[in-house]
Amino acid sequence: MIWFTHKISLDDLSVFGRNTMAEYIGIEFIEIGENFLKARMPVDHRTNQPYGLLHGGASCVLAETLGSIASALIINPSVSICVGLEINANHIRSAKQGFVTGTASPLHLGKSTHVWDIKIHDEDQKLICISRLTVAVIAKK
Repeated sequence: MIWFTHKISLDDLSVFGRNTMAEYIGIEFIEIGENFLKARMPVDHRTNQPYGLLHGGASCVLAETLGSIASALIINPSVSICVGLEINANHIRSAKQGFVTGTASPLHLGKSTHVWDIKIHDEDQKLICISRLTVAVIAKK
């Protein structure tokens, strides 16, 4: 298990979303595995672009939320914080309704950086977006 606190629950993650963009657009965490974190996001008026399709920026918000919070769950929060450093996203297919689900898995967990692979699928398990997020681990001031 990669998590700093081994008894983390989905309810424990609610604190990360309060009063944030993630809360506003309806991101909800749905699963914590040994080495992955999953969340879903609605495809609706908050996350669509003018053509009625899922906005690519919303996919990036889901990806960065997943990777950043996953990194925050790995580090010792009394000495470090995590911030996004770089995000890349390839939008493979569109989504028009329902929910999309993102899964973040680590590619690299170093002392000063973490790199996450985030795959976003629609309700039919079709790949919508592939993202890579680099997170900087910095000393807490």
